[in-house]
Amino acid sequence: MNKLKYYSLHDFAEITKIDAHIHLNTNDHSFPEQAKLDNFTLLSINTEVPGYPTIPEQQDIIQNHKQQFSGKVNYLTTFETHTRAQSDWQNRVIRYLEKSFSGGATGVKVWKNIGMDIRDANGHFIKIDDVLFDPIFNYLEQNNLTVCGHIGEPKNCWLPLEEMTVAGDKAYFKDHPEYHMYLHPDYPSYLDLVHSRDRLLEKHPSLKFVGAHLGSLEWSTDEIAKRLDKYSNLAVDLASRIDHLQYQSIADWQKVHDFFIQYQDRIIYGTDLQVDDTHNPAEFRKEAHSTWLADWKYFTSDEWMTTATENYKFRALRLPSEVIDKIYFKNAIHWYPFLNRT
Repeated sequence: MNKLKYYSLHDFAEITKIDAHIHLNTNDHSFPEQAKLDNFTLLSINTEVPGYPTIPEQQDIIQNHKQQFSGKVNYLTTFETHTRAQSDWQNRVIRYLEKSFSGGATGVKVWKNIGMDIRDANGHFIKIDDVLFDPIFNYLEQNNLTVCGHIGEPKNCWLPLEEMTVAGDKAYFKDHPEYHMYLHPDYPSYLDLVHSRDRLLEKHPSLKFVGAHLGSLEWSTDEIAKRLDKYSNLAVDLASRIDHLQYQSIADWQKVHDFFIQYQDRIIYGTDLQVDDTHNPAEFRKEAHSTWLADWKYFTSDEWMTTATENYKFRALRLPSEVIDKIYFKNAIHWYPFLNRT
């Protein structure tokens, strides 16, 4: 039997890596320049988020970076839902997606506004498995195009702030009460949204789907595993949910460690780092570098760690280099097969 190999902190800059979930909403080149230093390729995700540039503007920004950093900056396209009442909307969306893919997009993002915001003419929430989206998902499924889906929110979203398990959720939902579902009992429940995503996967069994943020099942590796076992074309990314795994590992480190070993082909590294023109470029570069370094330490070392936002200690996972290579690079290439296009 071959002896397992492991990386150390000294290997960080030498290993080729992909951050497969970021939001690059500025023409400033500081973020991709830092990524180049730290040996990262970036996958920026266009998203219909209030306060973001428009979707065409986001695409123009990424095309600028793609030209400057050939092969090192890639993106997922998306589509507008607020125009859905327009005639021939589905075909308009498909034509836009076709144009995006011809321009270098590597997949499509759908966001939590589907299920938690947009409504039909009768005031009912439109969920991701609605027939409205069937022609779009049929097109993506038939053309082997990958969807990255942020459907729902962390389970903490349905709890009071003081009962949430991690500091990141407490801070986010304090700042974004419009998405804090504990304050909106008339909105869909946590399971309503999770099940709508599951029904989508059942309707489109050949659709390649990356569940953003651990598929909104961040609170339980058992629940993630159930979906990975059931849906063979499902993977998950780690963006902005690593703290939930760290929290779980306090109670059962072995379970979290073994989850990564068992599902090493289905987990994709991402951070959800977001930058726009309001950020100080030098400060953001430091934030990106420190985030990437802390995550690398968590996955590769066997040290006891804390973070700036949590007051508990957790043990790093010490994953074999073969698993690290998949999580940080090979899986992104597999699940987003156009990622290596220039």
